[in-house]
Amino acid sequence: MGPLQRASRAVPIVFAGVVDPVGAGFVDSLARPGGNTTGFTQFEYGMSGKWLELLKEIAPHVTRAAVLRTRDVTISETGMFAAIQAVAPSLGVEVSPLGIGDTEDEIESGIAAFARTSNGGLIVGAGALTVRHRRLITKLAARYRLPAVYPYYFFVTEGGLISYGPDRVDPFRRAAAYVDRILKGEKPSDLPVQTPNKYELMINLKTAKVLSLTVPPSLLARADEVID
Repeated sequence: MGPLQRASRAVPIVFAGVVDPVGAGFVDSLARPGGNTTGFTQFEYGMSGKWLELLKEIAPHVTRAAVLRTRDVTISETGMFAAIQAVAPSLGVEVSPLGIGDTEDEIESGIAAFARTSNGGLIVGAGALTVRHRRLITKLAARYRLPAVYPYYFFVTEGGLISYGPDRVDPFRRAAAYVDRILKGEKPSDLPVQTPNKYELMINLKTAKVLSLTVPPSLLARADEVID
């Protein structure tokens, strides 16, 4: 039983947007949460391979990809990196982790070092540090002319090239249905933790132009939103 469960035995809890509820100790497993806690995860690890596929599709010249993540790697980031590694051979891309700390100098030096070799691209992970430093990361990607794929739409609205990630509002709508079921007598332990079922693709054509990239029409047709 996790710490959140022990602290809230009498109060049912439905979370929305937790990255790794098992690793955090909120639930025993996704299928069988146990205790009084259940909800909706922020990511499903297997979808992380899609980031590399999109990077290769929008920037076919990329043969090297750095996966930007926290230096003190979390369980969720390990799972995401494994999914990216799994698809890398079929795409002809060499992937490597690029750990960062919580300082702008360290982030800049890491990205600058990676950019010294040609045909590189970035996959920006969904950790708290990358979100916190998103303006710096998108600015550095443009400065060093690195095509980059991001996990959330707000990276793209701030100048990032392309994002693919879950609809961040949808889990809260679905959580409301769980709350209703619990209030009607169902137990949280009987309601499995669910992964996202709706993902959004966003492309910034202005940034693509700056990077001298031509976005394939097939990719544009799949986009939920395009900034031009």
